[in-house]
Amino acid sequence: PSEGPAGPRGPALCVGMPFLHGFRRIIFEYQPLVDEILGLLALQDAARRSELESPACLGSDRSQLSAVRRVLERETHSPFYQEGVSYALLKVTELGLVTAAEILLEFGADLSFEDPVTYYTPLHIAVLRNQPDVVELLVRHGADINRRDRIHESSPLDLASEEPERLSCLQRLLQLGADVNAADKNGKTALLHALASSDGVQIHNTESIRLLLEGGADVRATTKDGDTVFTSLIFLLGEGVCSSTEEARVTNGFCFRVAQLLLAHGANPSECPAPESLTHLCLSNFKYHFALLRFLLESGAAYNCCLHGPACWSGFQLVFECLCSHLSVSEDASFYTDLLQKGQTLLELMMASSQAIRLPSNFEVNTSSCRYHGDKVRTLFCSLKQLEHTPQALKHLCRVFIRQRLKPWPVDVKIKALPLPDRLKWYLLIDHAAVGHEDL
Repeated sequence: PSEGPAGPRGPALCVGMPFLHGFRRIIFEYQPLVDEILGLLALQDAARRSELESPACLGSDRSQLSAVRRVLERETHSPFYQEGVSYALLKVTELGLVTAAEILLEFGADLSFEDPVTYYTPLHIAVLRNQPDVVELLVRHGADINRRDRIHESSPLDLASEEPERLSCLQRLLQLGADVNAADKNGKTALLHALASSDGVQIHNTESIRLLLEGGADVRATTKDGDTVFTSLIFLLGEGVCSSTEEARVTNGFCFRVAQLLLAHGANPSECPAPESLTHLCLSNFKYHFALLRFLLESGAAYNCCLHGPACWSGFQLVFECLCSHLSVSEDASFYTDLLQKGQTLLELMMASSQAIRLPSNFEVNTSSCRYHGDKVRTLFCSLKQLEHTPQALKHLCRVFIRQRLKPWPVDVKIKALPLPDRLKWYLLIDHAAVGHEDL
């Protein structure tokens, strides 16, 4: 047998060092065989690796592969052969050497062999290094596509969903039949991994989220801690309020796109409890999240708690609370105008979602905290309360009816395509920025 840096392989070493385990076993027992295999594939010389155009050209030479076969045939019955050939599989998997991996599998490499340091299997490593062709090879040879590692309980699909760079592996795993709704012991699925791994600024897993949803990922997935598909978005939007203007813009854009995907696949943003409701967050801070909130309401999101109704939380109450809060501080006139216009638009959007207005019982608004424009807030509130107890105007009933008939949501594009005068379209769209809308 050949000798490695730690000396000859053989039973005597095992007798002399009976306590060795894990990483140290690699060094003292089967590392020499691994070194020989990798040396034949020109994988040990770092300088040579840097000169090569890509890892794909490594280990593809027929003479190299023939030499590897001869070594494997020679060492088949040597001590620690199984560990050596299996560990070598981990190494060639990392570099995406499909042909070399095929030879090692032919000579008995164990697909369930775990890296002694990370405890990842070859399939986990292939995903981490974004090697989709190796992923397919391993699965075709019988690797457990849904296996979880012993440390983090991550499946290959979980790992693929966490980084945009692993998108090709994610796609390949779904094509090969990975269980898209498999969850770890805490109830975390690949979709929740993709959402939680996105920071909204540098890591955008939008395409991974889209692929998972199109592959059947359950938007109702919830962890044992109560995290839902909206938990990460709520956190990012909350962080964005304190971020720089540019970071907030990027984060909000990411959250908007993901919310569109989630709602298109049936996610409910108005669920209980309130801290897990995306609609509740946007209503409470509509000054910062107006565009997203408008999209949610235009997409049919409930403006009250969808489980307990307005007794739990009410969009009308949240909008007035937000108005009073922001109008209690000194701001310029343009700020007041914009805030009041947005507040009025949201009130109308909520009223236009159904013919009957649902308000909390004993709903009142205290405008004493408003240092500015408290009278306008009071006027809005009185108009709302009046509508609760009196028949609504015909034009409002028509708006509600037409918008309802245009479902499924969102309805903005459908309204714009109607053969109606622009002024009527703006009324149906509830667009206060449109010229002439105030004359309707």
